[in-house]
This record gives sequence, C-alpha cells and structure tokens, in this order.
Amino acid sequence: MRYSLLLPIAVSRPEQAVPFANLVRWTRAQRFWQGQTYTIDNHHLVSWLAGIGIRVPTGFGVNLTPLRSPYHAATEARSTALATGCSVLAAYGPGATSYQRALLGRPYKSPLTATREYVTTVRALVRGESVKAEGAYCHTAARLVPAQSPPVKIGVGVLRPKMAAVAGQIADAAVTWLCPPAYLRDVLIPHMHKSSAEAARDPVPVTAVVPCALAKDGRDMRDMAFATVGQHLQAVHYQATLRHAGVEVTGRRTDADQLLGKDGFLYGTPSDIRDGLGRYADAGVDEVVLNVMGVAAIKGARAAVKELEEIFHVL
Repeated sequence: MRYSLLLPIAVSRPEQAVPFANLVRWTRAQRFWQGQTYTIDNHHLVSWLAGIGIRVPTGFGVNLTPLRSPYHAATEARSTALATGCSVLAAYGPGATSYQRALLGRPYKSPLTATREYVTTVRALVRGESVKAEGAYCHTAARLVPAQSPPVKIGVGVLRPKMAAVAGQIADAAVTWLCPPAYLRDVLIPHMHKSSAEAARDPVPVTAVVPCALAKDGRDMRDMAFATVGQHLQAVHYQATLRHAGVEVTGRRTDADQLLGKDGFLYGTPSDIRDGLGRYADAGVDEVVLNVMGVAAIKGARAAVKELEEIFHVL
C-alpha cells in the first residue's frame, strides 16, 4: 500500500504549503494531496511550488464539478503535470445538493449521470482523444492541444455504492472520504470490482483519505476528531454515508467515539496509526492519504508537519 499526505491547512500565502510538499520529497509520502480549495486554487499552488523547485506527484480530491467545465478541468490537470514533470491524480465529485444549487441555479437531477459524463469527458481529453460528447450535462466537442505529459489519471469521489459502481466502470481511481475500512471492504470495493468486471476492466484502485492524530498530553480525542472532520459531519451526504457504514451521526462530540471504534478516525501512538492504516490495506485500499487537519487547526501548522514526520517514521 502507498502512503500520501493531505495539505491540512487552507493557505492564503503559497509559502505556507512548502513544509508539507517537502515531506513528499523527504519521507515515504508518495503524493501531495489537496481537497477543493477556496483561497489559493489548488492547481495554482502546485504550479507555484514547482516554480521554486518543489516538483512532486500531486492529487486533487475531490474537486467539485460545478466549479469548472470538463475541458477546463482537463486543461488544469494536464497543465499541472506539465509544470511539475510528475504524475497527477485528479478526482471529481458533484458536491452537496445545496452546493450544486448555489453555483448552477439548480441541483443535478442525477448526480450519478452528471459525474459519469464529466469524468468520462475529462478522462478522454487528458488521454489525447478528440471528444464529441452530447450528454444531459456535458456538451464538449474538442481535444487538448497535443503535448507530451507525465501520466494524468482521472478519478471519482466515492461515498456510496452507486457512485462506487460508476467509478468501477469509467474511472482510473476511486477516492473516498470518511469511509471506515469495514465499509470499504464489505460494501464499496465489492461494488467497484463488480462494475469493473462487467465493463471488462481491471479493478479500479482505491485511495482513502484517513483522518488521524497522535495521542499526546493535553490533547482530547473528541476535540481532535471534530477539528478534523466536524464540518463533514454536518453535511447530509456524509451523514448518510456514515449511517451506511454503521455510524449513527448525531452532530455531537460523542460521534468521535463511534468513528474511532470503526477506524473512521485513527488516534493513538504512531504504531497505533500504522496498525490502523494496515486495516485499510487489508480492506483492499491501494493508497491512504493522512489527514491531520485537526492537529493543524488546534496546534498549528508546525505541529502538523511534525505529526506527519512522526507517523511516516514508523511506516
């Protein structure tokens, strides 16, 4: 299994990302991941890092489809690969219904169809194909200007079985958030493998973003868990996902106890974190992405860098 890291802070100056990106150069971390950003655009940040000499494999997960056309998404993903000289894995998802309505005027009638059309179009474009797509949501008649680029893979953000099936059919990868290993093993990955087999494709690899923190003096596990994933726990689609996984979300701090019990949040010594990540590997996950956003929020960015160093040291 591969290990990567998520940028755990919302940067307002690109210099703030340097220590985290450098961990991909200095530790076992293999990819520098970012979620959807709203201060400095995540593609722009990676290009800035490349400009000062920090060129590392990158991941975007999950970027939200209402923000950009498929052609724009393909251009950004490939331009990132060209700027860094390294591989890119860009995953996309529709976001919450309220988010779709805010940006598009109305939500997707079928988020599954919208995602299928979007990812299929972006994937074809970065592969150098000439695309003529006339779907319910994506209308594209174009191709990217030919250029020799490092590999660009296109993924799907997956939370529930139907989107897992879409990923298995059309994507290069599936990227999950807040999905405990048993739920991945018993529900999502079987759906992906089944749909991949039906499409006569190899099984789609799975990347799991895993929230975690080290147990240290003066820390409270519930505070750390809520600082890491509390915002997601307020979202209806994440609540539905966790209920599918056997976690009854109430919006209270006690939700952290259930997350910890299901390995949806890892907390303990570096060895405990290593063992918890091993359970993701046993579930069939190909890459785990360490998410220490709670540490950064409560203790600061410097503490988050040290946290990641300690965990990678034992991996």
